[in-house]
Amino acid sequence: MKSRPRWARLAAVLAAVSLVALIPAPAHADGYVPISGSGSTWSQNALDQWRKNVASNYGMTVNYSGTGSSAGRTDFRNSTVDFAISEIPFQDNPEDGSAPETTFSDGTPLQGRFAYMPIVAGGTSLMYNLKIGGKRVTNLRLSGEVIAKIFSGQISKWNDPAIQADNPALAMPDRGITPVYRSDGSGTSAQFTLWMSKQFGNIWTQGMRSQFPQINASFKGQNGSLGVAGYVSQDYGEGAITYVEYSYAMKSGFPVVKVLNKAGYYVEPTYQSVAVALMSAAINPDLTQNLDGVYNSTDPRAYPMSSYSYMIVPTQTNKLFTTEKGKTLSRFANYMLCEGQQQASALGYSPLPMNLVQAGSEVLKAIPGTEGPVDFNKCNNPTFKPGDSPANNQLAASAPNPPDCDKQGATQCVEGTGGAQEATPATGSGGVSGGANSADAAAAAGGAAAASGAAAGSADAAAGTASDPVYDANGVLVSGGGAAANAAVSSPFTLADDVWGPPQYMMLVAALFVVAAIVIPPVVSRRSGARSNRR
Repeated sequence: MKSRPRWARLAAVLAAVSLVALIPAPAHADGYVPISGSGSTWSQNALDQWRKNVASNYGMTVNYSGTGSSAGRTDFRNSTVDFAISEIPFQDNPEDGSAPETTFSDGTPLQGRFAYMPIVAGGTSLMYNLKIGGKRVTNLRLSGEVIAKIFSGQISKWNDPAIQADNPALAMPDRGITPVYRSDGSGTSAQFTLWMSKQFGNIWTQGMRSQFPQINASFKGQNGSLGVAGYVSQDYGEGAITYVEYSYAMKSGFPVVKVLNKAGYYVEPTYQSVAVALMSAAINPDLTQNLDGVYNSTDPRAYPMSSYSYMIVPTQTNKLFTTEKGKTLSRFANYMLCEGQQQASALGYSPLPMNLVQAGSEVLKAIPGTEGPVDFNKCNNPTFKPGDSPANNQLAASAPNPPDCDKQGATQCVEGTGGAQEATPATGSGGVSGGANSADAAAAAGGAAAASGAAAGSADAAAGTASDPVYDANGVLVSGGGAAANAAVSSPFTLADDVWGPPQYMMLVAALFVVAAIVIPPVVSRRSGARSNRR
């Protein structure tokens, strides 16, 4: 009678071994230890999608908190994060009068201990909420001079003659303008104010500002890209306009302004118009950007407020950053420069051109513990193919010319922009369709194709699901509930939850088997013993 308990114990051991074998390996079992970063919200929609992808594809954990570029640079200097993301470099003379950003918090010089690496390009857009006769406007056009006057408080009504002149097809309403600005230290604010100061310095006289000033009582400050986009997208945001990355307008389902360029065309910040504009960018020796050529590009397809974002990476180990983390960071960065760029257009960005990928590849070599530079024969970046020259850009070469109705003059295209592609009924004179040749139609078609290609690498990118509500620290809704437009929801320091699939069901079955193997044999044994005693 002792054989049955012995068999039961053996079965339990075998079941336990099977259960252990079915448990998935830890996410970093292949040597990729978790890393963390903070900074830019301008880049966050792209970064959040890439974090999901590498978690699924490589078992890699990359934590990120979109706290704003200024906070990200501070976190890097305090050695509390492994990397930071910013639209502008460390500041020698911060505008708030604080100490120069030239050292770590312990006084160690930053020089020689970090590098800037380009990660994603895009257009700083002007997202707005405006209606005429109860119908939403989706085709608003503005010149740079008018934009500068709005954000310096010199134009305060939507029916201002200068705005009306830009929009012949619209009977502009007698409604006050609510400019919405970033209340936190922001690289987006810095890029936007740099453009205004360079192009319209007689109107915007305050220079480049990471901290956008409160101009007057009509201006509303909101924290982060989600905050400004969320304010504009609400019912109470009617009449509001803000500067924010194009991706957020797409995600919110709202239109963006077509901005007048030097060639005399009003252009939307599509991935193609940004690619064209950045062909005129100059790269400084430290890989920071000089955008004077972008602002003044005479290509009719160029969007004037185009730029790119940097990842700030360590080039030496420190109390937080190790060579093991360097291995993870270099692999993640390699993915962003190459494969990840396939999804950029679907997320509202523009893929990095070859010259910036080459520059980023050199940075990869300097990261302690690096897995090495980019293999350009296997990079799979959509702006170039093996054998291409950096002077070429596949996206710029195929970018459409804007339609005639987007040229400054008496006509205006009625097609929508950004996340609101529906046409706007003409309420003035000169409203016409740009047809199949309109930049908006081409951008929509290109975005759909990019989303389809992205789906092959990650279903998340092309899902286009509704985003969850996002609330600020006071419990006020700032974003969410609308169409996500192929963008990942920003959720700092979290990744997508694991799904319940076949491995989990197998684990459950194995666990039940263990329980059965332990519990049932003693019961059977006792019953057998009872029968033997009755005999």
